[in-house]
Amino acid sequence: MKYLKVTGHDGLVRDTSNGAIINTNRAEYDRYMKLKKVAEQRNLQLDQISKQSEDINNLKNELQEIKSMILQLLKHK
Repeated sequence: MKYLKVTGHDGLVRDTSNGAIINTNRAEYDRYMKLKKVAEQRNLQLDQISKQSEDINNLKNELQEIKSMILQLLKHK
């Protein structure tokens, strides 16, 4: 395979066989992977918070239904 340097971008080369741009700078790659992992963890945390919020709202609705049922029972006594 033959690579050509990308003008104006240190650490980037173009693969002449398929036109792909390849990052040859290991430090930049490691930084990218670390940022990607942090973003994935953040998205997981946001999903968990969303699920917990949904669960809390469901519990609030169920408690309101139970409260209404109790009040109806007390009215009919």
